[in-house]
Amino acid sequence: MGTAVVTGAGQGLGRAIAERLAADGHHIVAVDLNPETAADTAASLGGQWRQCDVSDPGSVAALAESLDRVEVLVNNAGIWIFADMADMAPDDVRRVLEVNVMGVFYCTQALVPLMGPGSSIVNLSSNAAYSNSPGVGIYPPSKAAVESFTKQTALEFGRRGIRANAVGPGMILTEGTRVNYEGEMGRQRARAVPLGRNGHPEDVADVVGFLASDDARYVTGQIIYVDGGLSAGRAAL
Repeated sequence: MGTAVVTGAGQGLGRAIAERLAADGHHIVAVDLNPETAADTAASLGGQWRQCDVSDPGSVAALAESLDRVEVLVNNAGIWIFADMADMAPDDVRRVLEVNVMGVFYCTQALVPLMGPGSSIVNLSSNAAYSNSPGVGIYPPSKAAVESFTKQTALEFGRRGIRANAVGPGMILTEGTRVNYEGEMGRQRARAVPLGRNGHPEDVADVVGFLASDDARYVTGQIIYVDGGLSAGRAAL
């Protein structure tokens, strides 16, 4: 095992992923815009933390300069600003794309030089990349771009022995989604899921752990949806 860099590791999916990779024996570098949450994750796992704005290439360059070697990069940091497309302010559109798309590009470009054969990149997409719905603005296109970028990364760096895959969560209960997935609203959403329940961060973290491991040594350029089967269709109600 080696060093695993997890962006957006201060809470939610990022923290769960960091915990899983630490349990697998990786040394965790918890990266977050919020230094307090990054430090808390790192302290709980015996790792290191870095404050970084993934949308700022200078901040990402400083992150890369502070590291010697990286075996796993998890591009998890992301934001959403839900609104009808017609009502979205240009600054909001720009911010979502800067974090969700450019952040993945900056981190990958900066950290790939520190990676060698057998290394793994895992990008966080979303089931929103294929299940567009009104009112979520530029978020689905941003995640569709992440999926295309993942395949391009796999093609460009495969000869170096570096793998790149993406995980697309759906219906996952986190701090950011709790308002939508608890109580009666949560039960209604769960009834549409083929597996009959909403997901938990650990459901996603376990798939990331697999993709980061040597068990996935011949898996690259793939998108794996962790959504209880929603990518296959909605359950009969």
